[in-house]
Amino acid sequence: MKLNAYQIMWILVFFDLPTETEKDRKRYTKFRKALLDDGFSMFQFSIYLRHCSSRENAEVHINRVKKILPELGHVGIISITDKQFGQMELFHGKKETPLPDIPQQLELF
Repeated sequence: MKLNAYQIMWILVFFDLPTETEKDRKRYTKFRKALLDDGFSMFQFSIYLRHCSSRENAEVHINRVKKILPELGHVGIISITDKQFGQMELFHGKKETPLPDIPQQLELF
């Protein structure tokens, strides 16, 4: 089965966690490190994304994020198709910038 832009998914995790105390900062760091360890990349401050080969694979990673949710703060999780992700327009100031590189997918026969 060949992958297409409607089967490939992107997961975006948005979060706003408290950082006032040392304990808060440790929770923030632990959550952020767990996202990175699970293959997420920083898209913007407090927005991390991950490329997944299918909806089923995306669900696995969404469930992992749910298991590591910190006690305090706000976290949002959304999954979108590669097609939808490709329609995003990004700007740095008024200058348009390219979308992040798509990771290479290994195709097994």
